[in-house]
Amino acid sequence: MKKETVCVHGTDESPFDERTGAVSVPIYQSATFRHPSLGKSTGFDYSRMQNPTRLALEKTVAALENGAEAFAYSTGMAAVASLAELFSPGDRIIASSDLYGGVIRLFDNISKKNGVATDYTDTSDLTAIESLITKDTKAVFIETPSNPMMEVSDIAEIAKITRAHNLLFIVDNTFLSPYFQQPLNLGADAVIHSGTKFLAGHNDTLSGFLVVKDACLSEKIRFLYKTVGACLSPFDAWLTLRGIKTLALRMEKQERNAFKICEFLLGHKKVKKVLYSGLPSSKGYGIMKKQTTGFGAMISFKTDSAKTAEKILAGTRLIAFAESLGGVETLITYPTVQTHADVPVSEREKRGINDRLLRLSVGIEDADDIVADLENAMK
Repeated sequence: MKKETVCVHGTDESPFDERTGAVSVPIYQSATFRHPSLGKSTGFDYSRMQNPTRLALEKTVAALENGAEAFAYSTGMAAVASLAELFSPGDRIIASSDLYGGVIRLFDNISKKNGVATDYTDTSDLTAIESLITKDTKAVFIETPSNPMMEVSDIAEIAKITRAHNLLFIVDNTFLSPYFQQPLNLGADAVIHSGTKFLAGHNDTLSGFLVVKDACLSEKIRFLYKTVGACLSPFDAWLTLRGIKTLALRMEKQERNAFKICEFLLGHKKVKKVLYSGLPSSKGYGIMKKQTTGFGAMISFKTDSAKTAEKILAGTRLIAFAESLGGVETLITYPTVQTHADVPVSEREKRGINDRLLRLSVGIEDADDIVADLENAMK
């Protein structure tokens, strides 16, 4: 089936209620399940390990990413934290220097405490990745496009490096969703999503996903999943499933809006730089054309001063100043005090995250209304 159809109908393997013929997957709000007899099971025992509503969601996300199995977590960070448990003291991870601040916080504190070191680099530079590989390196973790600087890494080329060195290759695909990008098809071993964002799409629930390519890795993740217990609740699984039904429609509309907003920003005298992977002038445009089917709805831009940035944050009425992305509402974020507040100032500055940088998650409103709101805020 095409992605648009999978979004709406799920997969043939998705559990369904044969007795009622329910079109919408029911919410199985049950902590435990009855066994038919000793040694027999319906396939469901306890909701920390498996739940019919969550399984329908996991199979849908796995199909969208063309993965062997997907695991649904309570948040995106819970998915990353579970993945981090694959590594042992002395291991090293090569990661994109421009990552979501929560992942950096986890790597630099929790993983570091556990004896796992992270080597940050510009993962758009293949030579830089190669130069950091040692006998202790176990994985490469990238985000493309990256948060918030919209840097693009070549998934297929990095996959060649990781295969040659027997490294686990992980891609955070939150910004584009499986509708526009499928990293497993390009050689990645695992894909991370904050399902809260584009997958759920309505700013009304939290969820996270880890999608894997092969059965061996799936078995390791399954053990961690049932042991740590950061699973997604049945109701939140249902909300995320409902959101995915309109994923294709939302992504297409949000991308169209993003192009119109970029056009406005590029022509405004108070905007000094626009970062959007769909601009032909952007560094990663050629790679995006090769490895994706769309450019998404995330835009970062640099204003002429911190005063202008603050004026925009205070002046928008339609656009909410809020810390998230991917929903139907357009949101604006100030990375230096929100998503990347825990990153040391010197590191933020080095990465280009300063008091003039704003990040925009474009929604599905009329693009002219979004532009008018920005224009009024900058007067």
